[in-house]
Amino acid sequence: MQLEQLIKDRRSITNYDTSKEISYKEIQELLDIAVWVPNHKMTQPWRFILIDGETKQKLGEINAKQGAKGAATAEEKEKKAEALKKKITDVPLWIAVVLEENTQMKFREEDYASASMLIQNFSLLAWEKGIGTIWKTNTLLENTDARELLQIRPGERNIGLLQVGFIGKQPKVKPRVPASERTTVLN
Repeated sequence: MQLEQLIKDRRSITNYDTSKEISYKEIQELLDIAVWVPNHKMTQPWRFILIDGETKQKLGEINAKQGAKGAATAEEKEKKAEALKKKITDVPLWIAVVLEENTQMKFREEDYASASMLIQNFSLLAWEKGIGTIWKTNTLLENTDARELLQIRPGERNIGLLQVGFIGKQPKVKPRVPASERTTVLN
């Protein structure tokens, strides 16, 4: 697939074909390619945590416990907790993208930008293989129990949880504003 078409075709996927199993080896190969991004001073501060099986179940329980706190009744709490757990457990595979936070803000921001490009690279590479992704940022990123479960150390930041699975139903294309409409030429 041509890069231009790949960029235009890629969508954030939340509906998966669960009849196909994700291969950790294939995911690792895609991550090994995705790291080829510009990274000032070659800090390469990232690491990846593949979340599946029992760990995914436990993460779902943490999400349920955390999110169901505000329910008015015990019945609502139970229903909300189950839905929040399923939001985690129904995803074929999760990847936590963790950065070692540099003490200097300049490098910290550059590292985050590089990691964002890495996530885009991974998403495009995965799409080419029929694997969909979506980058999630939510309260689980800073939840103490989730950090402990995922072995995220002090001085590290979980910048995102990537949902990963073979593409089921694709969402419709949402139009983009052409960059030409937001470009100023100063000559």
